[in-house]
Amino acid sequence: MEDIYSLSDAQIQKKIGEKLKAARLKQNITQDSLAASSSMSRSSVQKIEAGEIKSFDAFLRILRTLGMLDELSHLCEEEQMSPSEYFEIVNSVKKGRRKRAAGVIKKGKEEAEW
Repeated sequence: MEDIYSLSDAQIQKKIGEKLKAARLKQNITQDSLAASSSMSRSSVQKIEAGEIKSFDAFLRILRTLGMLDELSHLCEEEQMSPSEYFEIVNSVKKGRRKRAAGVIKKGKEEAEW
């Protein structure tokens, strides 16, 4: 497997376009049908499949239509906290809490009677 960091942006886009085209053909979907389902033009689908991905919105619509959004799921996940990070947060909150009362309340004025 090729190191993705050694590829240019254009090469990465071309590989993504090829993968999208392969997925479309595997599902036996025409470019026209994919375009209609994704609310875009056929030429936009052709450009994306050729590696000319100019619009992230269009890219997401194609992924959704092909059922491939799960390819991006790891980017949308919440980052999990390690037990030590959780411990630090809990202890930092506890540090600010009062442990006991400050003392006796001073009576400067007499209470009003009702």
